[in-house]
Amino acid sequence: MQIRDVYDRLRQFDAYPKTLEDFRVKTFGGAIVTLVAAVLMVVLFVSELNYYLTKEVHPELFVDTSRGQKLRINIDITFAHLPCGYLSIDAMDVSGEQQIDVDTNLLKQRLDASGEPLSESPQEEKLVTNKPAEEEKKEEKEETKEVLDPNRCESCYGAENDEKKCCNNCEDVREAYRKKGWAFNDPESIAQCKREGWSEKMQAQKNEGCRAYGYLEVNKVAGNFHFAPGKSFQQHHVHVHDLQAFGGQKFNISHHINHLSFGTDYPGIVNPLDAMHEPATQLQMMYQYFVKIVPTTYTNLNKETVYTNQFSVTKHSKNAAGSMGEGGLPGVFFIYELSPMMVKYTETRRSFMHFLTGICAIIGGIFTVAGLIDSLIYHSANVIQKKIDLGKAS
Repeated sequence: MQIRDVYDRLRQFDAYPKTLEDFRVKTFGGAIVTLVAAVLMVVLFVSELNYYLTKEVHPELFVDTSRGQKLRINIDITFAHLPCGYLSIDAMDVSGEQQIDVDTNLLKQRLDASGEPLSESPQEEKLVTNKPAEEEKKEEKEETKEVLDPNRCESCYGAENDEKKCCNNCEDVREAYRKKGWAFNDPESIAQCKREGWSEKMQAQKNEGCRAYGYLEVNKVAGNFHFAPGKSFQQHHVHVHDLQAFGGQKFNISHHINHLSFGTDYPGIVNPLDAMHEPATQLQMMYQYFVKIVPTTYTNLNKETVYTNQFSVTKHSKNAAGSMGEGGLPGVFFIYELSPMMVKYTETRRSFMHFLTGICAIIGGIFTVAGLIDSLIYHSANVIQKKIDLGKAS
């Protein structure tokens, strides 16, 4: 008997009293409201589940105190009308470090007039000239003779130094001239260049393009890197490009930036210069991109941290032919500086309790609102029906 009393008392706490089936009225309007409510519940449930399963990224901003790191610059840029033989790639920074005519981790791919890559095999690199057969045979013999004599030491034409006393090919002479700060303006007077057909090679590449891709590693300080025609060298602490060898030729600096980034990519990063095409409206154009770099770290759910950078950019262009007294060097210049602030992104999982609360809110809210709508429809229909039955409906 006591157990029966306890059971009856517990029933008093039932917040959901049940009605008898005989007292329930099922209507067509109620069925429509129920179906619509069910569809809304499913849609909102799927939306909430998708939100719960996605990662949440928390940004933080603080002062960058890192020191001694290197800055990696990833580059992929195409010049449709500037041959690889003409193009020089240089980097320098405010600390005084310079990388002249970079070719270590930055490669050049020759392109034909239609933009297709050219093979670099020796057979396809061989130039077709209109020289007599006897002259070609004579040159081949001389070349063969030189190849068979690896101990030869040819002149650097006054540009010898302690490190390099012999210049056995045209590139050696050009490099020796560059280190001396001399202009390379008469390749035909240099036996090595004449023998290798340097002028003919430059002429043969005249209508080609070039794709430069790879990466640079520079100090994490302000600086610049640029793509410009002519062999570069340092003269009286001034960076100079030797254009005399091209005999006053004008250059088309149209370019397409396939990719440019500073550091490793992370999920959601936006590189504003990717896939940017810049057709030159005039010859001898100088393009300057002023880049503001923001150091960034990204920590994923596995606590792995990527040290990278975001950047914004402002573009400026002018004609380097010297109109209006401006002048300059034709080419593409990237001038960058680093922000003293660092952005930190951290991936986190969303709260399961928040997800559960959202699901309960969706189900309870829709159920309650649907009940109110159904009740409104039902009672409104009854009032209208009573008026019709009494003949009062107009």
